[in-house]
Amino acid sequence: MEKIKGFLKRKDIEISLKRYGVDALGAMAQGLFCSLLIGTILNAIGTQFSIDVFTKTVATINNTGYTVGGLASAMSGPAMALAIAYALKCPPLVLFSMVSVGFAANALGGAGGPLAVYFISIIAAECGKAVSKETKIDIIITPLVTIVVGILVSSLIAPPIGKAALWLGNIIMWATDLQPFLMGIIVSVMMGIFLTLPISSAAICAALGLVGLAGGAAVAGCCAQMIGFAVISFSENGWGGLISQGIGTSMLQMGNIVKNPKIWIAPILASAITGPIATCVFKLQMNGAAVSSGMGTCGMVGPLGVYTGWLGDIQKGIKAGITAFDWIGLLLICIVLPAVLSVIFNMILKKIGFVKPGDMKLEM
Repeated sequence: MEKIKGFLKRKDIEISLKRYGVDALGAMAQGLFCSLLIGTILNAIGTQFSIDVFTKTVATINNTGYTVGGLASAMSGPAMALAIAYALKCPPLVLFSMVSVGFAANALGGAGGPLAVYFISIIAAECGKAVSKETKIDIIITPLVTIVVGILVSSLIAPPIGKAALWLGNIIMWATDLQPFLMGIIVSVMMGIFLTLPISSAAICAALGLVGLAGGAAVAGCCAQMIGFAVISFSENGWGGLISQGIGTSMLQMGNIVKNPKIWIAPILASAITGPIATCVFKLQMNGAAVSSGMGTCGMVGPLGVYTGWLGDIQKGIKAGITAFDWIGLLLICIVLPAVLSVIFNMILKKIGFVKPGDMKLEM
């Protein structure tokens, strides 16, 4: 046992919740952002503003035409795998070999490709690290083991993982359509909490393919956390804190939450209200990239995802046009209500002594 522990330590193979549940999952979301999400944004910009360079076909592969954004989106599997391998501190030969692994896992995983990429990339990366620099022909053995393990495991488990993720995502979306009020609360609160915790709500939404009304509820919850914390901590953190949390991440408050969990109550209550308003009143749907559902106001990706979904629905003939009611709903759900509700709840919490001055001060 000691020999095994020593080997794992020497190879920097750390079997822990932080390494796999925080570092790898967070990196996966970044990989998605730098491929699928950017591709979606480029397509939306090109369509909305008639920018020829973003709308014309730049490559045709197997009789399928790709725009600049389309090519970026097509590389989501390799991008996620590379990001995960980077988070797992893989040596170069393992890191570069993950391109093939990510492509295979994402392709074989189908609609649940991101979840398949997550699990399979971890397995392939750790196997590659285990054999790295153990032989005199490392340049052959390391990529060979990484790629073969990754593709073989993909062929075995990617399809069932993809189906399971799709099934679970469909169940959540079906339940939200059936019970928009109750599920609006549950999805909004849970995804908002995931966004602030040191795990990735974006990766979870992408893995489950969370779109439609459920995606709209997720957007509401994530925005409530980011805007909520940004506004209620303004007196302590100023404009820098407002920006870093409002369009950055509410995860910055995690250290303060550990010290006083009660500071989390106001944004959570705000998300419990904005979620069902989004699903029941404004029928807010995320029909853009699923990863956008878990981004909140980070770079304004959440609202932008809803907007690109509108454009896509218009192109498909599902939606006649973007109405004033749509814009009012988006503004209220993503910005105004999270700010107002969080301030009201935080005032009450301060009055009863749950929250004190300095509890949300960031080290900036």
